[in-house]
Amino acid sequence: MRLLFRVATLTLFLGFFAPAMAASPVKLSYSNFFPPTHIQSILAEEWCREVEARTGGQVVIDYYPAGTLTKPKDTYDGVVQRISDIGLSALGYTKGRFPVLSGVDLPMGYTSGVQATRLANAVYEQFKPKEFDDVHVLYFHAHGPGKLHTAGKPVKTMEDLKGMKIRATGNSAAVISAMGGNPVAMSMPDSYQSIQKGVVNGGIYPVETNKGWKMGEVVDYLTDTTAVAYTTTFFVVINKKVWASLSPEAQQAMTDVSLEWITKHGQAWDDSDAEGLEFFLAQKGNAVVTLDPAEAERWTKAMEPIFGEYEAECAKAGADGKAVLEFMRANLN
Repeated sequence: MRLLFRVATLTLFLGFFAPAMAASPVKLSYSNFFPPTHIQSILAEEWCREVEARTGGQVVIDYYPAGTLTKPKDTYDGVVQRISDIGLSALGYTKGRFPVLSGVDLPMGYTSGVQATRLANAVYEQFKPKEFDDVHVLYFHAHGPGKLHTAGKPVKTMEDLKGMKIRATGNSAAVISAMGGNPVAMSMPDSYQSIQKGVVNGGIYPVETNKGWKMGEVVDYLTDTTAVAYTTTFFVVINKKVWASLSPEAQQAMTDVSLEWITKHGQAWDDSDAEGLEFFLAQKGNAVVTLDPAEAERWTKAMEPIFGEYEAECAKAGADGKAVLEFMRANLN
């Protein structure tokens, strides 16, 4: 009789706590190519911890920086194939994969990361391009004006750039080609040694990179102009099936945190640009080159064919590139 009472009590106890025991935390993985000390990596990891906090620990995220889970060019497909559940990388690392949103990376004459980040998210919300249909988009962010950095030789005119090999990815490669240089595609983690060893003669990238990736140690000159200032758009996406499996409360928490982090990333890019310039100038022999206004106008004019090429690429994908460009110009503020 006593045994039966104990069994009945245990059954009641387990039945009472069964719902709580069933609600075990969902474990997700997040792949990011930025090194762990980079502010954009720090922000990504803080995003993970904030999602955990707002879901009351029901979502737990293992964070993998520095490309330890998937390399930059493989991150998007890694999310689709669920090598990682969440991934952050740059559109430019897989040229041609994102024909519509890559328009944000064009040399629009950006002046800040806040501006570029705001525009990237606005373009996605306005056009919802089908190129992202195989994932759930959490948010985008984009760096401040991309500028030309060179080793050994300053660039003051387009003629100076001829024959030079410049690290460039995505639409920034088209910028270098349009000015007579030779673009060489490579990820940021590979760029330091390539410039140091003379494999390439410099790179076109945001000023923050001088400190964030220590590039200021291997270049000598910064051509400071927004005449051809492009950006690089970074995506943060989650596997579509994983997203669908989350509770509505967890989905809302991720959405809310992502909206807040858009602003954080944009501002961090601008703060990092200021630090990057300071780091660059602190290196012995480094100097900033200012373009003559007439030369800057030449650079801007040289970009015109790039916008036509963008429209043509969008047309191949069944998208209206002209409408995207008009929207971007109207909302570039």
